[in-house]
Amino acid sequence: MSCILHIETATDACSVAVSQDGALIFQQAEMQGPSAAQRLGGMVDEALSFTDNHAIPFDAVAVSKGPGSYTGLRIGVSMAKGVCYARNLPLIALSTLEVMCVPVLLVNDELPDDSLLCPMIDARRMEVYTSLYTRGLEQRMPVTPLVIDSNSFAEQLDSHPIYFFGNGSAKCEEVIRHPNAHFIPNIVPLAKWMSPLAEKAYARAQFEDVAYFEPFYLKEFVAIKKKML
Repeated sequence: MSCILHIETATDACSVAVSQDGALIFQQAEMQGPSAAQRLGGMVDEALSFTDNHAIPFDAVAVSKGPGSYTGLRIGVSMAKGVCYARNLPLIALSTLEVMCVPVLLVNDELPDDSLLCPMIDARRMEVYTSLYTRGLEQRMPVTPLVIDSNSFAEQLDSHPIYFFGNGSAKCEEVIRHPNAHFIPNIVPLAKWMSPLAEKAYARAQFEDVAYFEPFYLKEFVAIKKKML
């Protein structure tokens, strides 16, 4: 089977996990604020020390590729590449939005078969990064930056129950009022949720080119200049 290091830094949460044969054997997470630059290195060092002390060799590194925070993604991918180079490991890149779907599917077995999952990452004001997935994680809408209003997803909501979640969904709850719209709180992309997707990618040898891989920023970074007094 496999032992995989997982790194997730796409939002304000920063987390690292290790899975062996699909079972979680190590995890750490910092949930408060944009802390990837300060905490990620220490978390990865502890994960590497843990596996080294137990004589467990790594088989791959998985990183959450975005969309999400420009800075967070850049730091996470750089760290993942560094470990890959240092230990000669393949790199697996996972959609952050798909990672967010994992805890919803694991906890909510009662979802109707025709349900659609709509993870949302906050992208300023009423804009979110989002997509639509079936319960089998078949993508029904491309990943896109979307400004939410009362007509958002109206066509899909007329045909399917849609479950909205993620840090971008809270600001949409008062806007999307369709009876088929359901909101699930407290869903955060974390490294511990990456394992099922990473194991599948590893089994299929779906690896990235470590030298040339870039995060999926979705939108170009725009620096905001401070006003001169």
